[in-house]
Amino acid sequence: MPPEVIRHLSQDPVLAAIIEQTPAPQPAFTEWANDLYLALLESIVSQQISVKAADAIFRRFRALFADHYPHAAQLLKLTTEEMRGAGLSGQKIDYLRSVATFVSAHSLDRAYIDTLTDEEIVQYLLPIRGVGRWTVEMLLLFVLDRPDVFPIDDLVIRQRMMRAYPDQTTGLTGRALYKVLHQIADAWRPYRSTASRYLWQWKPDAVPAA
Repeated sequence: MPPEVIRHLSQDPVLAAIIEQTPAPQPAFTEWANDLYLALLESIVSQQISVKAADAIFRRFRALFADHYPHAAQLLKLTTEEMRGAGLSGQKIDYLRSVATFVSAHSLDRAYIDTLTDEEIVQYLLPIRGVGRWTVEMLLLFVLDRPDVFPIDDLVIRQRMMRAYPDQTTGLTGRALYKVLHQIADAWRPYRSTASRYLWQWKPDAVPAA
């Protein structure tokens, strides 16, 4: 982890304690780094199921294609029965078809996506059925490796922040809670992605944050 990032984040004493207690997160490398289309398909397959189950279903899904790559035109020709045979639910089949339809008319080329801001990417991908802000933020973090993403819609992030900052968050819910969490995270700019990775990896039940 670059020392200048740690120095900046450690200006927040609570986060400094978390960083001190927590092993450095691994780099946000993914084999789909240059294939946002495939990353979107995988993210949809992975929704609300275990990593092990998602990996198995995604392998069976890719095996439906001659070269194990779900080209959009070929995906759209698959029958519902064929896709169900890979272990996909009806809803996820609809979502995968939505990704294929989107990529048939819009670019997901990394060279183009890299010209967009984080928020522009969110708005660009939200029209795809099954893709919400949280899904896009995970892609920003773990596929595109954007440095300043704050995934406030992630339940674990909110829970860890409430645990780490009880004086500011106790009793708050809804918009009031979101406002305070954003205010806390503002101090982490422009490295909110790294702060978020530390929060995910932090074990609050093992060692107190402060």
